[in-house]
Amino acid sequence: MGPGSKLMKRVDTLKATSIPLLKKFGVDGEGLELKIIRRGMLPGGGGEVFFSCPVSKGLKPIQFTDPGKIKRIRGVAYSVRVSPQIGNRITDSARSILNKFLPDVYIYTDHMKGVSSGKSPGFGLSLVAETTAGCFLSAELVSNPQGKGPAVLPENLGRDCAKLLLEEIYRGGCVDSLNQSLALLCMTLGQQDVSKVLLGPLSPYTIEFLRHLRSFFQIMFKMETRSFDEQKGGEKVLMTCVGVGFSNLSKTVK
Repeated sequence: MGPGSKLMKRVDTLKATSIPLLKKFGVDGEGLELKIIRRGMLPGGGGEVFFSCPVSKGLKPIQFTDPGKIKRIRGVAYSVRVSPQIGNRITDSARSILNKFLPDVYIYTDHMKGVSSGKSPGFGLSLVAETTAGCFLSAELVSNPQGKGPAVLPENLGRDCAKLLLEEIYRGGCVDSLNQSLALLCMTLGQQDVSKVLLGPLSPYTIEFLRHLRSFFQIMFKMETRSFDEQKGGEKVLMTCVGVGFSNLSKTVK
């Protein structure tokens, strides 16, 4: 469970944003679970997660167009093979910025040691803003791998991650930048019905992903720019498509 490129979601963000998104498409049940067993940091890695997902015959279409307003912010400041105080330093730094905008901010500290701490030292922060409409917007930062790049102060990491979250909130939409491609993929694979989702400005990764969807599934999205007078922030894009009706062939049809 070592963090890779900046486009790769860490497990805390997957758990807090991608799992709720999958539930909206009908992937739900007691079997849907993601647990952290060991944390690993680059370059040594050594992390371990447990993921289980119930068998689903297909994905249902969604109408996800109301982003709502931010009601609370939650986060996890994690550290492995370093001082336990680093998590508190990250938390205090992030809260010093976020509490200026919202009182309901709670950041957990997760310090792992011994067999649960992987093979390399490091620390990071995952932040998630939840809206009144059940949308989740995330930001995350991690320290540089041991022996690569300059050392990162926990205070700077906490402050920079808080600013990244505020930037993500400004971009807006019902799905954050890291999960745009997941939402579009589920819409593509869904039932042969209309799905709509409101996104913030499309990331370069999402734009390239749309080209892949066209190549693999011959599907084109209708894209409409939307602006809201009562809401500040970046320009929004309403994405609409009809699913290809992909179904799980190993699931018995009743």
